[in-house]
Parts: sequence; C-alpha cells; structure tokens
Amino acid sequence: MTFHIITFGCQMNVADSDWLARMLRDRGMRWAEPAQADIIVLNTCSVREKPELKVRSTLGRILQETGKNRSVLVAVAGCVAQQLGNTLFSFSPQVRLVAGTDAMGQIPDALELLLANPGRTLCLTSFSTRYDERPKPREAHCGPVAYVNIMQGCDNFCTYCIVPFTRGRQKSRSSAAILDECRLLLEQGAREICLLGQNVNAYGLDKTSDGTSFASLLRQVSALDPDMRLRYVTPHPKDMSHEDVALFAELPNLCPRLHLPMQAGADHVLRRMNRRYTAGDFLSLVQALKKARPDLALSTDLIVGFPGETEEEFLQTMDMVRKCGFMSSFSFCYSDRPGTRASGYADKIPAPVQLDRLQRLQALQEELSSAWLAERVGAATTVLIEGQSPRQDDTTDLCRWQGRDPYGALVHVDLAKDADHTGQFVDVTITHAFKHSLQGTAG
Repeated sequence: MTFHIITFGCQMNVADSDWLARMLRDRGMRWAEPAQADIIVLNTCSVREKPELKVRSTLGRILQETGKNRSVLVAVAGCVAQQLGNTLFSFSPQVRLVAGTDAMGQIPDALELLLANPGRTLCLTSFSTRYDERPKPREAHCGPVAYVNIMQGCDNFCTYCIVPFTRGRQKSRSSAAILDECRLLLEQGAREICLLGQNVNAYGLDKTSDGTSFASLLRQVSALDPDMRLRYVTPHPKDMSHEDVALFAELPNLCPRLHLPMQAGADHVLRRMNRRYTAGDFLSLVQALKKARPDLALSTDLIVGFPGETEEEFLQTMDMVRKCGFMSSFSFCYSDRPGTRASGYADKIPAPVQLDRLQRLQALQEELSSAWLAERVGAATTVLIEGQSPRQDDTTDLCRWQGRDPYGALVHVDLAKDADHTGQFVDVTITHAFKHSLQGTAG
C-alpha cells in the first residue's frame, strides 16, 4: 500500500505527521505522490480563518488528482477533524476516517481496519483525560533536528483562540517518557531537540502531570548531551517564571532564541483577549530575559484589528514592537473562530482598516528584521547543517548547504561536494545578509 500525508499548521502537526509516516512505513507501506497513493491523510489546522474552506478545496483537488477513484482512502485528522467531526464525510466520498487531535495514535490501526472493510467509515473525536503515549516507530528518526511533544491542549481560553476547543484541556506528558524519547532521538543522530506544546511552559501545572516543573524538565533534557542544542515553543508570557528566565543564563545548550507571543501592545486589548498580563508586564519580562541572555533573539505573534481596537491602541502595539526589538514576527488580521468569546463581540473592525494596520505593522517588522540580519554580518557563529541549499552557485566547485545558527537564522554556506554534511556543526563567518537569511563562509 502507498500513502501520502498533507500537513497544515503548527510544528506539533509536523511532528505528528512525521510520527505517522514512520508508523505506516513500519507496517510495510511506502510514500507516494497523491495521484499514486492508496491512502491520503490531511493533518489539519483551524487556528486561522477559513480552515473549512481550505480542507474542502484540498479534498476537491485530491478527488481530481486521483481521477475520482473511490477506492482511495482519505483521512482527515487534527484540529478541523476535531471541530467538524462527522460533517467531514459529506465533503468528499473518499473521506472514510475522521480522527481528532487525541486520536492521532489510533490512526494506523484505524486505517488497517478500514482497508479490510471497504464500506465502513470511522469517526474518532473523543478527548482523553490524560496524555496517551503512542507506540514507538521501529523506523529511526531521520534528520538533525527532532521535535518532541511534551504536553497537549490549553487551559487559557484566550477570547480569540480555538485551541482549547480543538486540542482540549491541558495534559502534560510524563517526564520519564519525554526523556526516553529524547535519549532515543539523540542515539539516532539528532543534534537539536525542540520541545513542543500549545502552552509549553505550563508543562506540569495540570492535574495529569507527574510533578515535574518545566524548568526541571529543561535541565534534565539539557543534561542528556551537553553538545546538543535545545529549544522550546510556544511559551505563554504569563507562565514564564523567574526560573525559566534564569535558565537562559544557566544552560549553555539552551539556544538564545525565544518565540514569545505578545499578540497586542495595549492593555485594554490584552484584557479583552484574556491574556492576563499588561504591556508593562511583557516589557519587564523582555528586559529580564535580555539581562539573563543579552544576545537573546526574540520573535512573536501579533493580532491586528481585534474587536474594539482603536488607532491609538494599534499605535501602542507598534511602539511595543519597537521597544522589544523583535527579530521576526507572525502577524495576522483578527478573524472570528467558532465558539470563542471574541466571535460574539459586536465592535468588529472593518476589513480595510485591519489590512491597513497589518501592512503598517509588517513594514515596521521588515525594517527590524533587516536591521537584525544586517548586524550579523561579520559575526562568527555555528551552523547546524540541515541539507543542501536551493541557492546553488554553479561558478564554484563547492556545494551550497544550509542550516540554522543558535539564533534560529537560516544560513547558507559553501562546503565540499564530496561529503554529506547533514547533521554537522560548522563554524561560519557571516558575510552577507539577504531579506530572510544569511550567507557565510566556513572556517
């Protein structure tokens, strides 16, 4: 049997799809392009607007590419599956499995059941009350960077966010299981581990935890290999403890890069978002982080045009972006998500006003990002090579490779053609800044 997986959304979905692909290969299946696949899995995201339309259009494209072959088994997994449930069967005659966010571990068995029973469909959308461990694939992880889920769900209920409804309440994974997985990944060649969670630094604060704090978990993972890199995403500012901040000074292999979602820079908007911190709180946290690690590179998430946001409040967000000096950001216009409190707010901002604010914010971020990249020229750094670069230079006898430095910046570097440099740490001097990446020379 052949399979294909299409992944939308966050890094947790990417990690889930990687696990699923390895499990299916363990069962003798092989990867194929959609037109040749017997099984196609859509791993979906519903955080941004119009996810239902994206799923509908993708299913329509699959139907065209497969020649309307009804024997193709299509599974819809992830957040949209959790949100829409049985409704998805009406989207396409090929959809036979709907698997919500807590059912990812059941998908391999469910697919085999459906293959053996061609007329059957299956909908798995029940939430579990604890973090259910998944089977370990026999196939080794491939690649120098590995992602490890440490918790699932969220208890914050920000008024704009659908995550608690599609991922469920927070459930922390056992620290023993996390450490076992990290050890195995390091044995299999991983050189960098990124710990994942919807609210990653709230790890251990729920009733399902084993009592291990997030800071304690970071120390334990860090100690597994002093030569590896360690990152985590995505923390919530309100859960960033003094101990979490201090670890940026304490742990040498904790990378000096943090994605810290601010969302807005005006206190009134933050209150209506139910973020539970003020702009002053956020700025104090940024200052504490940079005191612990002066070279820390910060990125963020921002929402513009939240219901009721005034022009003055938008300008406060712009001012906070300048003060924090974010090296990059993901910014979006507010959009209603079903079931969220903000979707019922009456004072929506007109789309043209939202778009104008987004364009101004992104222009500011472009300036900050370009300045941050330009400041790196001449600096010495270490790049973890992830693969060959699409930016090849045919005028040299070298091959161009790419990877990321400790700050998460993408760096291109020319290396010898007669070796596979994937997974190697290479000392590099930055020579040129592009719009979204850097160029360097080895040595």
